[in-house]
Amino acid sequence: MQLNTDWSQSVIIYTPDLPWQGSPAGGIERRLLERDGAEQARATSVVRYAAGAHFPEHTHPLGEEIFVLVGTFSDSTGSYGPGTYIRNPPGSTHAPYSEEGCILFVKLRHFNPRDLQPVRINMAEARWSPGLVDGLTVLPLADFEGEHTALVRWQPDTYFQPHRHYGGEEILVLEGIFADEHGQYPAGTWMRSPHGSQHQPFSKEGCLILVKTGHLPVPEDASQVRKMKEII
Repeated sequence: MQLNTDWSQSVIIYTPDLPWQGSPAGGIERRLLERDGAEQARATSVVRYAAGAHFPEHTHPLGEEIFVLVGTFSDSTGSYGPGTYIRNPPGSTHAPYSEEGCILFVKLRHFNPRDLQPVRINMAEARWSPGLVDGLTVLPLADFEGEHTALVRWQPDTYFQPHRHYGGEEILVLEGIFADEHGQYPAGTWMRSPHGSQHQPFSKEGCLILVKTGHLPVPEDASQVRKMKEII
């Protein structure tokens, strides 16, 4: 299956508009955002577990990334409530389940094979830091060889400077309304912007976003230019 696999194109999806689709495990459904392959695929999805649903034990050859949106998600390492970020590295194995039901944001097979650090961060318990402009606070979640993942909270009437994205940018709006010169994006919106894209983001109402940068393909010529600049 090929869904939104042209990494040179921007994609904006209001996820509540998508239908739930079945999965190989009973009681587990998905809203597909991007997918490159069959069941064992590089994929980004919103996943819903019914109460008592479980997935058989399986291994993630190229890792799994989870953010718990609603309910409690569990596996052999523990139980994780809303606002928890989970990073299962390449080669990790688990048998996930949810006693009460949950909704997750999940990315599969996106990892660098050398990125082997498991991560468990609850945003309510972690320490946030000031952002680059007044009105922003940031909770770093993962950082590996140019790929950065973080939660960013925007106070009302916060504006960021125009900037470009080396290696692209991906955003899931968790609360409030995120905006830029191209439009407004309410909670539930998933956005993917390619390498070299540019915008000037802001939030008039305030918002919370999950953001990842530097993980999308970079054209060979752009990569070579960057290497030359680093040498110079």
